[in-house]
Amino acid sequence: MSVELNHTIIHARNNRESAEFLAHILGLEIGAEWGPFVAVATANGVTLDFATIPAESIVGQHYAFLVSEAEFDTSYARIKELGITYWADPHRKHPGEINHNDGGRGIYFLDPAGHAMELITRPYGGFAS
Repeated sequence: MSVELNHTIIHARNNRESAEFLAHILGLEIGAEWGPFVAVATANGVTLDFATIPAESIVGQHYAFLVSEAEFDTSYARIKELGITYWADPHRKHPGEINHNDGGRGIYFLDPAGHAMELITRPYGGFAS
Protein backbone atom coordinates (compact mmCIF):
# COMPACT_ATOMS: atom_id res chain seq x y z
CA MET A 1 0.00 0.00 0.00
CA SER A 2 1.32 3.43 -0.85
CA VAL A 3 1.14 6.12 1.80
CA GLU A 4 -0.96 9.19 1.02
CA LEU A 5 -2.11 12.13 3.10
CA ASN A 6 -5.89 11.80 3.43
CA HIS A 7 -6.90 14.82 5.52
CA THR A 8 -5.67 17.34 8.02
CA ILE A 9 -7.53 19.41 10.59
CA ILE A 10 -7.11 23.17 10.44
CA HIS A 11 -8.10 25.17 13.51
CA ALA A 12 -10.22 28.23 12.83
CA ARG A 13 -12.12 30.92 14.72
CA ASN A 14 -15.09 30.02 12.51
CA ASN A 15 -14.89 26.78 10.54
CA ARG A 16 -17.32 27.87 7.82
CA GLU A 17 -15.71 31.30 7.34
CA SER A 18 -12.23 29.81 6.91
CA ALA A 19 -13.45 27.01 4.63
CA GLU A 20 -15.40 29.44 2.44
CA PHE A 21 -12.44 31.82 2.28
CA LEU A 22 -10.00 29.18 1.05
CA ALA A 23 -12.53 27.52 -1.26
CA HIS A 24 -13.26 30.89 -2.88
CA ILE A 25 -9.58 31.78 -3.37
CA LEU A 26 -8.74 28.36 -4.84
CA GLY A 27 -11.97 27.76 -6.75
CA LEU A 28 -12.80 24.65 -4.74
CA GLU A 29 -16.02 23.24 -3.30
CA ILE A 30 -16.98 22.99 0.35
CA GLY A 31 -18.17 19.60 1.50
CA ALA A 32 -21.05 18.88 3.83
CA GLU A 33 -20.54 19.74 7.47
CA TRP A 34 -19.55 16.61 9.36
CA GLY A 35 -19.52 16.86 13.14
CA PRO A 36 -17.35 19.84 14.05
CA PHE A 37 -15.75 20.00 10.58
CA VAL A 38 -16.30 21.85 7.32
CA ALA A 39 -14.17 20.20 4.66
CA VAL A 40 -12.55 21.54 1.51
CA ALA A 41 -11.28 18.84 -0.87
CA THR A 42 -8.25 19.30 -3.11
CA ALA A 43 -7.79 17.71 -6.54
CA ASN A 44 -5.58 14.93 -5.15
CA GLY A 45 -8.29 13.87 -2.67
CA VAL A 46 -6.82 15.42 0.46
CA THR A 47 -9.40 17.22 2.57
CA LEU A 48 -8.73 20.21 4.75
CA ASP A 49 -11.13 19.80 7.67
CA PHE A 50 -11.75 23.17 9.32
CA ALA A 51 -12.69 23.01 13.01
CA THR A 52 -13.79 25.92 15.17
CA ILE A 53 -11.77 26.33 18.35
CA PRO A 54 -11.26 29.31 20.70
CA ALA A 55 -9.22 32.01 18.93
CA GLU A 56 -6.65 32.11 21.73
CA SER A 57 -5.90 28.42 21.14
CA ILE A 58 -5.05 28.81 17.45
CA VAL A 59 -1.39 28.43 16.57
CA GLY A 60 -0.59 29.68 13.08
CA GLN A 61 0.39 26.96 10.62
CA HIS A 62 1.59 26.93 7.01
CA TYR A 63 -0.29 25.30 4.14
CA ALA A 64 1.17 25.29 0.61
CA PHE A 65 -0.87 24.57 -2.52
CA LEU A 66 0.65 23.56 -5.83
CA VAL A 67 -1.47 25.10 -8.58
CA SER A 68 -1.28 25.41 -12.35
CA GLU A 69 -0.30 28.70 -13.97
CA ALA A 70 -3.96 29.33 -14.89
CA GLU A 71 -5.14 28.52 -11.36
CA PHE A 72 -2.49 30.85 -9.96
CA ASP A 73 -3.72 33.66 -12.22
CA THR A 74 -7.32 33.12 -11.11
CA SER A 75 -6.49 32.84 -7.40
CA TYR A 76 -4.13 35.81 -7.56
CA ALA A 77 -6.86 37.90 -9.20
CA ARG A 78 -9.29 36.94 -6.40
CA ILE A 79 -6.72 37.88 -3.74
CA LYS A 80 -6.18 41.27 -5.37
CA GLU A 81 -9.94 41.87 -5.85
CA LEU A 82 -10.54 41.18 -2.16
CA GLY A 83 -7.68 43.47 -1.12
CA ILE A 84 -5.89 40.65 0.71
CA THR A 85 -2.31 41.48 1.65
CA TYR A 86 0.19 39.05 0.14
CA TRP A 87 3.92 38.58 0.20
CA ALA A 88 6.63 36.95 -1.91
CA ASP A 89 8.18 35.35 1.17
CA PRO A 90 7.13 33.54 4.35
CA HIS A 91 8.75 36.19 6.56
CA ARG A 92 6.49 38.88 5.06
CA LYS A 93 9.36 41.16 4.10
CA HIS A 94 8.27 41.60 0.46
CA PRO A 95 4.63 42.75 0.44
CA GLY A 96 2.76 42.98 -2.85
CA GLU A 97 5.36 40.90 -4.67
CA ILE A 98 5.40 37.48 -6.34
CA ASN A 99 8.39 35.14 -5.96
CA HIS A 100 9.82 33.16 -8.86
CA ASN A 101 11.42 30.29 -6.95
CA ASP A 102 12.36 27.24 -9.01
CA GLY A 103 11.20 29.02 -12.16
CA GLY A 104 7.58 29.28 -11.03
CA ARG A 105 5.49 31.84 -9.21
CA GLY A 106 4.48 31.95 -5.57
CA ILE A 107 2.79 34.10 -2.96
CA TYR A 108 1.87 33.91 0.72
CA PHE A 109 -1.27 35.30 2.36
CA LEU A 110 -3.12 34.83 5.63
CA ASP A 111 -6.47 33.14 6.11
CA PRO A 112 -9.08 34.49 8.59
CA ALA A 113 -7.51 32.50 11.47
CA GLY A 114 -3.98 33.75 10.73
CA HIS A 115 -2.63 30.64 9.00
CA ALA A 116 -0.05 31.26 6.28
CA MET A 117 -1.37 30.04 2.94
CA GLU A 118 1.04 29.65 0.04
CA LEU A 119 0.35 29.26 -3.66
CA ILE A 120 3.14 27.93 -5.88
CA THR A 121 3.22 26.90 -9.53
CA ARG A 122 6.37 24.76 -9.21
CA PRO A 123 7.35 22.48 -6.34
CA TYR A 124 10.38 23.65 -4.42
CA GLY A 125 13.69 21.87 -4.81
CA GLY A 126 12.84 20.23 -8.10
CA PHE A 127 10.57 17.61 -6.56
CA ALA A 128 8.13 16.22 -9.09
CA SER A 129 4.45 16.67 -8.47
